Amino acid sequence: MAPAAEVSTNQQFLGDETRNRQEIGNNVNASYKVTVVGSGNWGSVAAKLIASNTLKLNSFHDEVKMWVYEETLPNGDKLTDVINQTNENVKYLPGIKLGKNVVADPDIANAVKDANMLVFVTPHQFMEGICKRLEGKIKEEGVQAISLIKGMEVKKEGPCMISTLISEKLGVNCCVLMGANIANEIAVEKFSEATVGYREDEEVAERWVKLFGTPYFQVSAVQDVEGVELCGTLKNVVAIGAGLVDGLDMGNNTKAAIMRIGLREMKAFSKLMFPSVKDSTFFESCGIADVITTCLGGRNRRVSEAFARNGGKRSFDELEAELLQGQKLQGVSTAREVYEVLSHRGWQELFPLFTTVHKICIGLLPPSAIVEYSEHTPNFSLVEGSAEYY
Repeated sequence: MAPAAEVSTNQQFLGDETRNRQEIGNNVNASYKVTVVGSGNWGSVAAKLIASNTLKLNSFHDEVKMWVYEETLPNGDKLTDVINQTNENVKYLPGIKLGKNVVADPDIANAVKDANMLVFVTPHQFMEGICKRLEGKIKEEGVQAISLIKGMEVKKEGPCMISTLISEKLGVNCCVLMGANIANEIAVEKFSEATVGYREDEEVAERWVKLFGTPYFQVSAVQDVEGVELCGTLKNVVAIGAGLVDGLDMGNNTKAAIMRIGLREMKAFSKLMFPSVKDSTFFESCGIADVITTCLGGRNRRVSEAFARNGGKRSFDELEAELLQGQKLQGVSTAREVYEVLSHRGWQELFPLFTTVHKICIGLLPPSAIVEYSEHTPNFSLVEGSAEYY
């Protein structure tokens, strides 16, 4: 039995916590209420960034809801309960306090029902199902969304970006945020940058900039949703290539070549799919900076390196489960999706790096093929940023 003094102290603590929860969100002048849909590594960091700012910005409610895909931890506790009790995502972002105004909720409909600013940050392969669950569950008017998701859906008519999926399924305007953002570094407040891509409403874009921006996380906005989003999506394919180079101990010169060729193919693919994509976007944080950081330190590079060191004999799925503790790779599935687009249009030879990465991932080529493809000169050139046949 606990001593009376300890019980009293615990009761006082719980009472203080209850009062704190009740007081959060009582800013009567606030116009905007935020929900983060997703609670993995990057989702938890996004919630931390946002929560630090909603406490300072009068136009935002203090409370930040975070939808959590419920899991049972090894000790039998529910992840949502532990997050709310400890203010920490002990599975996906251990050791980092999220902010007392972050409230985890395992019920997605309840988490979004009062929000008019929705932040989507889940693995891209789950988004179509999530959108279906949210149809008719969000507020009918005035809702804005932003996607931090790297990936795309492939349909017969071509690639469907996640921001477009969100807009079409939920009837809301959706911006995107991408950049050179390794989540664990931002969590400990190391300096980083990011890019918000928007379509028409610059005022909405600036609202997102304010919501995410901190002295250590500098955010800028550009009017190019597809360009920003495709940069964030395609760089994971390049990172798979960079990881293969690391796993084969090919050195920095080879890795730099893969990064350069990868950026060229990113730009050509983006411009072919969406001619409105701006050349300048590739020089933002979402472009070249994200390619560099992902090829140096991201999870796709890490697992790909392990794949190469094992001679391609262990699958990416197996290595993902072993190395990432529940986090998901994006590069392998994105490489497959990109290849579907290329093969449908007969463009495989135009994009030798993207094509080779996919074939290595599915076992059609050995890891060493990552540099062997260069013997075949691609029959395209970049003229003023666009791909041209010749």
